[in-house]
Amino acid sequence: MRQPLVLVPGLLLTDDFWREQVARLSGEAQCIVPSGQYNQDSIADMARAVLAEAPEQFALCGLSMGGYICHEIMRQAPERVTRLALLDTSARPDTPEQTKTRRSFLQLAQTGRFKGITPQLLPFLLHPQNQQNRALVDRLMAMAEEIGRDGYLKQQTAIMGRPDSRPFLPGYRLPVLVLCGRVDALTPVEVHEEMAAMIPGAELTVIEDAGHLPPMETPDAVAAALRRWLAR
Repeated sequence: MRQPLVLVPGLLLTDDFWREQVARLSGEAQCIVPSGQYNQDSIADMARAVLAEAPEQFALCGLSMGGYICHEIMRQAPERVTRLALLDTSARPDTPEQTKTRRSFLQLAQTGRFKGITPQLLPFLLHPQNQQNRALVDRLMAMAEEIGRDGYLKQQTAIMGRPDSRPFLPGYRLPVLVLCGRVDALTPVEVHEEMAAMIPGAELTVIEDAGHLPPMETPDAVAAALRRWLAR
């Protein structure tokens, strides 16, 4: 019997972000990509929305903002999560510098320049060799457009207000995969090393030739890691 796998996308990403993983993992898992979190402006409310769409028990995987939501789900309903995968994310709260950067992007969006945000983010999202990949870039632009300006404002507001999840990590008692791209510019490898060191028995996987979005950039390598984790 296939186990339910809830896949939570990150900032300005929709269900299309998980397309390659759903295709590769559907033999092992019943993949569910929730959408209720898009209209919330706090990580706590986003977690509640995901839980409302999830089955009673499920494997949980989140990338970036999706990872922040996963940490919150582990606070709200740890008994419902059978295993956890944290991809290109962090357990830390925002630094003052990160919040300042987010506020500048919010200002851009509020002054009618929302469409200019994703192109500015590309160097931080993709491995250098993928930044000219038209198919990847077009998909990222289309997903951002689908989320829209108002959704973006809510998501950034939620991210800025997230708590420090590090005190809770030693209490995670389930199979945990911590995975990131080697050249992730937003949540670097050392952030994932910190998380993996604080979670009992966590497995750390670093994907070569990937930036912040390995499930899209290197889908086969990520699917192989998730397959091993689902079998643990």
